[in-house]
Amino acid sequence: MKLNELAPEKGSRKARKRLGRGVGSGSGKTAGRGTKGQNSRSGGGVRPGFEGGQMPIHRRLPKRGFTNIFRKNVATVNVRDLERLEGDGVVDKAALIRAGLVKKDTVLVKLLGQGKLVRSVTIKLDRVSNGAREKVLAAGGSIEG
Repeated sequence: MKLNELAPEKGSRKARKRLGRGVGSGSGKTAGRGTKGQNSRSGGGVRPGFEGGQMPIHRRLPKRGFTNIFRKNVATVNVRDLERLEGDGVVDKAALIRAGLVKKDTVLVKLLGQGKLVRSVTIKLDRVSNGAREKVLAAGGSIEG
């Protein structure tokens, strides 16, 4: 078999419908849009969500909840994730960003106590849970700040 002998399977490829190519084509003149009206015009049609003047569903349904404008974006890191970190044993936001555990746009970082900690580390984070505090201190580490 050669490249010039390759062809798609019979019936797998369908030619596109060529509109507005004369009355003899079957879809000439109005090009399948019908006669007159908003949808027959170029640029015609209605915007998404428009229901012909009826009150749209997004306005008929009640609003729910609210957005707290004072919300702080807090990233959580577990004690078990600290084993992945390389380096001198200082755990701060910059080290967690380098390791890919925390995104850059996080405002605060909190250490949670899930998992085990074997090596001693120095924690310099915004918040530390009680369980995480016990595990870090038990492993010979310290918490600053």
